[in-house]
Amino acid sequence: MNGTETVRKNPLGYDPVGRLIFRFSIPAIASNLLNAIYNIVDQIFIGHGIGYGGIAATSIAFPIGTIVAAVAIMIGVGCASSFNLNLGAGNREKAERTAGCGLSIMVISGLVLMSVFLLFLTPLLNLFGATEDIMDLAKDYTFIVVLGIPFQVLTMGACHLVRADGSPNWAMISMMSGAVFNFIFDPVFMFGFGWGIKGIAWATTLGQVLSASLALSYIIRGMKTVNLSKQSFMPNLRIVRTICSLGLAGFANQIALSMVTIVLNNTLRYYGTLSHYGSTVALGAVGAISRINMIFVSCVVGLGQGCQPINSFNYGAQNYSRVKESLRRALICNISIAVVFFVLFQLLPRPIISIFGEGSDEYFEFATRYLRIFMFMTFSNGLQPLAASYFTATGRAKMGVFISMTRQIIFLIPLLLILPAFYGIDGVVFAGPAADTVAATLSIIVFVREFKKLNTSINLPSSQ
Repeated sequence: MNGTETVRKNPLGYDPVGRLIFRFSIPAIASNLLNAIYNIVDQIFIGHGIGYGGIAATSIAFPIGTIVAAVAIMIGVGCASSFNLNLGAGNREKAERTAGCGLSIMVISGLVLMSVFLLFLTPLLNLFGATEDIMDLAKDYTFIVVLGIPFQVLTMGACHLVRADGSPNWAMISMMSGAVFNFIFDPVFMFGFGWGIKGIAWATTLGQVLSASLALSYIIRGMKTVNLSKQSFMPNLRIVRTICSLGLAGFANQIALSMVTIVLNNTLRYYGTLSHYGSTVALGAVGAISRINMIFVSCVVGLGQGCQPINSFNYGAQNYSRVKESLRRALICNISIAVVFFVLFQLLPRPIISIFGEGSDEYFEFATRYLRIFMFMTFSNGLQPLAASYFTATGRAKMGVFISMTRQIIFLIPLLLILPAFYGIDGVVFAGPAADTVAATLSIIVFVREFKKLNTSINLPSSQ
């Protein structure tokens, strides 16, 4: 089957772009949102049942989750992008091998990550900023969550492939099933069984098992666009290299987030102790707000995930006018979402933070100030992840990686290390908007150049 026939037979090549974005993005946003919400629900139960010390303990474990997500996203996004690019180009056999190989390395990498984290759990928690007061809670929670890592990798990775196969609703159901399980069993395990913070961890882990089972059942029943054989699942070094290169931007973004969290936790531990707030108050407040920000991130990332198969397929088919239309509409949606969250963060900081339970006056004072100032550039913060997602989807891995690293690695981490040395804990608060301003400016420049390039490609005779 040649590329033209493939485009004619695949809705990604002819359905209205706006309808496709809605169809693919809404399930992705919904599943991401529900997973973000169940993380927030975890913190609400912990905040009310244990206090902000419990929130601080789970925040220490947060880098492990982001590292696991980094690997899962790298494989999932890379596999889905290569899969759609090959389908768009009419290379069905290579698409089949990509899908099978991707699933195999999801399983292998999940088992390896679980083993490493179990082996080095205590030193890693120390590295991530745990204090003596919260170390026991952090260990209790993290050990159980680590047991679910293989299922987490399979869920996140396979759902990207399911979405790329044209089944965004099934990907949403798979992701949401674990979140619903978590909603139901958080209070049952924590309060009903009296397991405390361990109950929250078990609800999370068992929810991952359920989500992974549903995602895997889709693959077993048979994909829509390709037929996987046993040979498809054999790891192939060339395919693995392609998958990892295309997924490197998502990996870099998550690793950057993990590194920022580690630096932020240790900075808060040191400078929080020197301030009148104390380290536990600072860690707990920032931990709660990071969960709040996950709702915003879930929306903009879900939008990028929804656009991925549209952009990959049409870029592979050299249908650049549809790629341009997809990018234009995605930018409008992205900015609209970001402005709504900016208004909420600025007008309702205290009510938002109060969701996580009571705390001292110092806790609310710092949390309110941090939410308003550190998140001040929220109205433009969706541009950078959308740009990274777009370049990954269109096969330009190096640009995607560079954009992924700008905000977190190139700008934010140096500011988190430099500013507090002069301004104490206030330096932490103001590092966020400073880094966001530069990252947003760079993203705007990149988008302007890309629109010019797409216009040129549309006008070339070969693209007609």
